[in-house]
Amino acid sequence: MIQETQIRAWNKDFEKASASEVLDFFLAHFNEKIALSSSLGLEDQVLTQMVCEIDPETSIFTLDTGRLFPETYDLIDRSSKKYKTEIKIYFPEATEVEKLVSEGGINLFYDSIENRKQCCYIRKLKPLSKALSGLDAWITGLRREQSVTRTDMQVVEWDAVNQLIKINPLIDWTESDVLSYIDQHNVPVNPLHNKGFASIGCQPCTRAIEPGEDVRAGRWWWENPETKECGLHKR
Repeated sequence: MIQETQIRAWNKDFEKASASEVLDFFLAHFNEKIALSSSLGLEDQVLTQMVCEIDPETSIFTLDTGRLFPETYDLIDRSSKKYKTEIKIYFPEATEVEKLVSEGGINLFYDSIENRKQCCYIRKLKPLSKALSGLDAWITGLRREQSVTRTDMQVVEWDAVNQLIKINPLIDWTESDVLSYIDQHNVPVNPLHNKGFASIGCQPCTRAIEPGEDVRAGRWWWENPETKECGLHKR
């Protein structure tokens, strides 16, 4: 485990650094022991572009829950071809999904927060654990502006759940920063974003948002904002 003093020092060092500078350092520092976790959202597509420019050999992975939008699967294919990289896909255990559905129903997540979190655990958290096995650090597209649950996150954090370093190069970026980068670099994105989908996850748990709504309002919209995390970024 990297000591807290080192994490504080890194956050001080990179307080005013650009996202590319953050990535350049940590990709070299952790070498093959670091990976980009992508949900194919706008921020993760920006990071895919940056990572592939800095080190095309960097590992990139995503989680296929079995309930994704068709447009997301298409984006995986388009991104892999554009950046000439393999986006490794991790799946949940079929027997666990079968048990979950047989006991709770196909859309059990609408019935309670507990059900929804159990679904996320089986379809996302357990595959994530497999994807992070053997790594010392992972890169995410988290931004403070995204949610009330993310306002105090830092560029570098210790992920106590997964026992490794988490790097958040875009933590201080605004939505405008993300969209400007995508436009300037012709980054491929999910066409659902043009239909009002700000944050795209599993199909039954994601809706388009209305003008003025929070960017995370379309995720698990039937829950309170304070509970709307799947657990991937539990602190």
